[in-house]
Amino acid sequence: MKNILLSAWRTRGWLACLLWPVALVHGLMVRLRRALYRLGILRSTRFDVPVIVVGNVVAGGAGKTPLVMALVRHLQAKGLRVGVVSRGYGRASRQSLEVRPGTPVDVSGDEPALIQRATGAPVFVADRRTNALRDLLAAYPATSTVVCDDGLQHYALQRDIEIAVFDDKGAGNGWLLPAGPLREPWPGRLGQGIDLVLHTGQKAAFHGYTSRRQLAEQTIDANGARLALTSLTHQPLVALAGIAHPEAFFDMLRERGLTLEKTLAFPDHHDFEKGDLEVLSGRTVLCTEKDAVKLFSLPVPPGLRLLAVPLEFSPEPAFFDALDTLLAPMLSQLPSRHGHQTH
Repeated sequence: MKNILLSAWRTRGWLACLLWPVALVHGLMVRLRRALYRLGILRSTRFDVPVIVVGNVVAGGAGKTPLVMALVRHLQAKGLRVGVVSRGYGRASRQSLEVRPGTPVDVSGDEPALIQRATGAPVFVADRRTNALRDLLAAYPATSTVVCDDGLQHYALQRDIEIAVFDDKGAGNGWLLPAGPLREPWPGRLGQGIDLVLHTGQKAAFHGYTSRRQLAEQTIDANGARLALTSLTHQPLVALAGIAHPEAFFDMLRERGLTLEKTLAFPDHHDFEKGDLEVLSGRTVLCTEKDAVKLFSLPVPPGLRLLAVPLEFSPEPAFFDALDTLLAPMLSQLPSRHGHQTH
């Protein structure tokens, strides 16, 4: 035991060492919970459509929502009827509901609202993803594939394909919460549940598929009008972001040659209020698409020009090839009411 603590002290720091007993208990509970589901002691539900779960093994954002949107667009391009389910983190409502264009963001959650707006796919949210999926299929019985936004550890919903998303931090110090960032042991389920690993950062921390992310060439305002990003060069700009890693957004803006006179970093899923914009009256403000879902509904102070900068996210082609290979036999077994979209 002394050698274990000494090694941990040298490699992971004193704070992790103090928290390692809690992390150990966490690991035991994770394994026990998974075993209870596997043995059928805890109930899980299977639906008659393929379910693709996209989620994080680490706490915090790693780019899963851009991947969900990329997956939906890829499947739609293949002619499939795709639905999305999510818990809708931070939303005020607890009921299961469909996210529509007019649904208030505080009721739907910001990420489900963004997914629906960006893809046009049916999106349902509920505290229990099984309820969301049940209602989705009741409303859209011809759905042939479902993408679950987050939920790797939500074993009550049986899934067919699991995708784990990582950014440049990888698995961090390799310890479970609270001594490290891991929600579950890694690479504990790799190849034993988790089918695909996608890295969303600049440098993959370990083996897995890679992706490319860059800002779009044009910004969008609240009315849908577009403006070339290059037209904003040599102007003093304000950038704000309420995402997991605001500095990543700011850095991408600077890399495009934009002059950021001021940056405002808010917590992820921040509930913006009109006061957040009033102090920026008369300025040109750039935000992420995710933040725009909330900000565009607020009163705009005089002279404020608020522009969202979309993120273009593209997994490497080999990732989609691997996904299609996994999905093909499942689609071939669907009942006749499912299948490809007809035009």
